[in-house]
Amino acid sequence: MRNDSLTPASVPDSAIAILPATSSAISPHADGTLVDKYGRHVTYIRLSITDRCDFRCNYCMAEEMTFLPRAQVLTLEECLRIAASFVDLGVTKVRVTGGEPLVRQNVVWLLEKIAALPGLKELVITTNGSQLDRFAPALRAAGVKRINVSLDTLRPDRFRAITRVGDLGRVLRGLDAAQAAGFSRLKLNTVMMRGSNDDELIELAQFAVDRGIDIAFIEEMPLGEIGHGRQSSYFSSEEAIARLEQRFVLLPSTESTGGPARYWRIPGTATRVGFISPHSHNFCESCNRVRITARGELYPCLGNNDALALLPLLRAHPIDDRPLRAAIVHSMGIKAKGHEFSSQMEVPQVVRFMSMTGG
Repeated sequence: MRNDSLTPASVPDSAIAILPATSSAISPHADGTLVDKYGRHVTYIRLSITDRCDFRCNYCMAEEMTFLPRAQVLTLEECLRIAASFVDLGVTKVRVTGGEPLVRQNVVWLLEKIAALPGLKELVITTNGSQLDRFAPALRAAGVKRINVSLDTLRPDRFRAITRVGDLGRVLRGLDAAQAAGFSRLKLNTVMMRGSNDDELIELAQFAVDRGIDIAFIEEMPLGEIGHGRQSSYFSSEEAIARLEQRFVLLPSTESTGGPARYWRIPGTATRVGFISPHSHNFCESCNRVRITARGELYPCLGNNDALALLPLLRAHPIDDRPLRAAIVHSMGIKAKGHEFSSQMEVPQVVRFMSMTGG
């Protein structure tokens, strides 16, 4: 049952861990909603259920990663408690991420439980596609509404270079399986990297058009110490639009899928082309989301290091979610006004890898 009278004062100081807190301001909270101190309503969470992945994409993680021990990772039951608490507080969209979420054992059980939460409007998942050929029907049956598939190239040798270990053929078979299972709104996510895949943007958009699916082009985010230089690899949304307009007519659209992408339509097709531009078009003023890592850290902003540790609360109160909900309300007070990514950053503003935060 929802208890809207809960405030951060309801939670013992020892139970809230801020990593590190830069503000103790408390946000307004009324009528089952989460509102930060800048008046933004949080209606969307991205929940990472594992830091592990069967790829090693060079913009996402180091080649030799050290993964979390099992005891430091949220159990599936704890993931469900977090999702249920957020939905109880007015969140209507949950995106399950990783690492690669489909490598997590019993993931379908969790998805079924989240999809059944009263008040949830949309359960979606982001995946690298490697496991979709065997999971697509089960995801559909579990209640997943949409799938985003990371795909940065259509060339097998280049795919292997970017992912270090991946097989493009498996991903393409996964897309086939997802469409066969009845997912009508698939979306490709393409991280743009100059010198790596910027010469394929038209080809990737045409691939999406041919399949009748959407595609989003993403400016590379400066998270974690990676192996290639950011200044030389940065490719802007403006450059991408100019390149795509060599082949396609792009009509601006007011459509939204609830995230940061700005969309264009290609007339005569079913495809929407989105651009996620953390460098060139800061989207923070309309931010409606927070992220929870696989170790239970709540990051109100992807581009900042402030976080609130939920795992100690979950384990200190295994059958009482009131302290958890109070902590979530408290986290609205540390949500930053915005990030300040720069394409000139060789040293990342955020030192954690993308795979540790949730893709």
